[in-house]
Amino acid sequence: MRRHLLPLLAVFGLCIVAACTGTEPDSRAGVDAREAPAGSGRDWAFPATRVAATFGTRGMVSTTDRVASEIGADVIRRGGNAIDAAVATHFALAVVNPEAGNIGGGGFMIVHMADGTSAALDFREKAPLAATRDMYLASDGSPTDRSLIGYLAAGVPGSVAGMWSAHQRFGSLRWQDLVQPAITLAQGLVVHERLASSLREYQNRLQKFPTTAKTFLLDGRAPNVGERFVQHDLAGTLRRIAVDGREGFYRGQTAALIGAEMRRGGGLITLEDLARYEAIWRDPVTFQYRGRTVVSMPPPSSGGATLAEILNILEGYDLKRVPYLSADHVQLWTEAVKRAYIDRNTYLADPDFVSQPIARMISDAYAGERRTEIHLERATPSAQVRPGLGPVPVEPSTARREGDHTTHYSIIDASGNAVSVTTTLNSLYGNLVTVTGAGFLMNNEMDDFATKPGAPNQFGLVQGEANAIQPGKRMLSAMTPVVLLGQDGKVELVTGTPGGSTIVTTVAQMVSNVIDFGMDLASATGAPRLHHQHLPDVLRFEHGGLRDDVVTDLRRRGQTVEGRPGYQGDTQSIQVLPNGVLAGVADPRRGGAAIGVTPTRAVVQ
Repeated sequence: MRRHLLPLLAVFGLCIVAACTGTEPDSRAGVDAREAPAGSGRDWAFPATRVAATFGTRGMVSTTDRVASEIGADVIRRGGNAIDAAVATHFALAVVNPEAGNIGGGGFMIVHMADGTSAALDFREKAPLAATRDMYLASDGSPTDRSLIGYLAAGVPGSVAGMWSAHQRFGSLRWQDLVQPAITLAQGLVVHERLASSLREYQNRLQKFPTTAKTFLLDGRAPNVGERFVQHDLAGTLRRIAVDGREGFYRGQTAALIGAEMRRGGGLITLEDLARYEAIWRDPVTFQYRGRTVVSMPPPSSGGATLAEILNILEGYDLKRVPYLSADHVQLWTEAVKRAYIDRNTYLADPDFVSQPIARMISDAYAGERRTEIHLERATPSAQVRPGLGPVPVEPSTARREGDHTTHYSIIDASGNAVSVTTTLNSLYGNLVTVTGAGFLMNNEMDDFATKPGAPNQFGLVQGEANAIQPGKRMLSAMTPVVLLGQDGKVELVTGTPGGSTIVTTVAQMVSNVIDFGMDLASATGAPRLHHQHLPDVLRFEHGGLRDDVVTDLRRRGQTVEGRPGYQGDTQSIQVLPNGVLAGVADPRRGGAAIGVTPTRAVVQ
């Protein structure tokens, strides 16, 4: 299959049937959206009847927070494009979703413009220049928690540089006007349930550092729904960013505050680290899947290459003939994922430091080789699944991953420009350190390095030498923002999710649900999710996600199968329907909202 960028044709002449008649356009095919997905257990929580889709004709923004989605949608209403909306949404999330939305973290952006331009923006954090390979090891060589909590855990933030670079290249509205809504929110917002519940659940952790407790708690407690929450210091930081752009964060007063905070707590980030940080435009990973083109992130995101290997292996099977979530379906899926993840864990890292066999990893020929190892009736133990792309730098183990508290947003504008962004602090509320006088949390992304190659991290994932710590290096990520182009070259789907190492498997299932099983977006989002990551050798599924007889059959084949506590992912997705209408779905697992943009008056010709 060819791997290149297909031109994205502008989406013109969108149908306005929803605006004219109030009816919802229906794209159902293959799976009955009124029922729980075939193969799910009796207790499955998210049949499509419980998953709400929103429709728009002139744009769509889907995020994990309704306030942020409304701000992004308003930018499109005012004539802004998808990149303008992304900038405004990003800064709004830093205010209303401090657990993962951020200016003290980083992430990745996939852009696909209506003129056919495709681009991948890497604004991942970097190791400080003073970082060392074994900085998180105790005297006996065992890993410590210093990569998780406190000052040493922070990488050099990339979010502000990323938003600035995206706007400089593709933005159309004034930068100041895009940051202003976040400033207004920071000056005082009425607390809604999502923010209140998050702060309430984690208020004990937030009290570990006095400045963090003062910033996010009211007299030591989480604010209640309906109370006014003011973040004066954050508002000041955002004003400097609005006036001075990138320089308003990486130099001047804000940089001085970050530097002072690091010195106060023994952190490593210096003014030089901040001044030298740059977001990087890279060539996206693109590959074909059953006639569509998938556009995703290259390293230091592992997302695009790992996703390509999973889907390329699955493309060799006629999944339309395999019942959805049957033992056969789950067996094939699990064996494909095992092989993609061992390659991911072994070879992928910052491409500016490590040479990687990406072209071969995403090739059809390699997928065919991997497919010959898979047996329908017999699981391959993970210990017998070996990396297949050439010499192994060191003996790999289970890959490290981000914490589950990343966030994703998807946007399409009136012209058909599409943006897919995944951003994170790593763990929920990052390293728990708030920069005094600046009002924002720092990340703990240093834990995404292999702090001890071959040893599992807090999530049980392990990586090899390729992802060891080096000064100025970007840590490997699982973030997988995706834009999917249909057979006509037009945008068909924009999606992504948080979830650490489950990000790639969640996105792979979203793509497969839509393409292989003909699901509408609500059904694809609500369907049960599975995860395997090579090591530990366990297939996990959401509670009620598989029937008991399927689990029994998989165990007979040699798979270790376990239900997982809680749910997997928080997808934010937009689908372009055949009539041009946009369908948006915010994952019901965590809430959020998809906001459609539609003309206030529909004129019937």
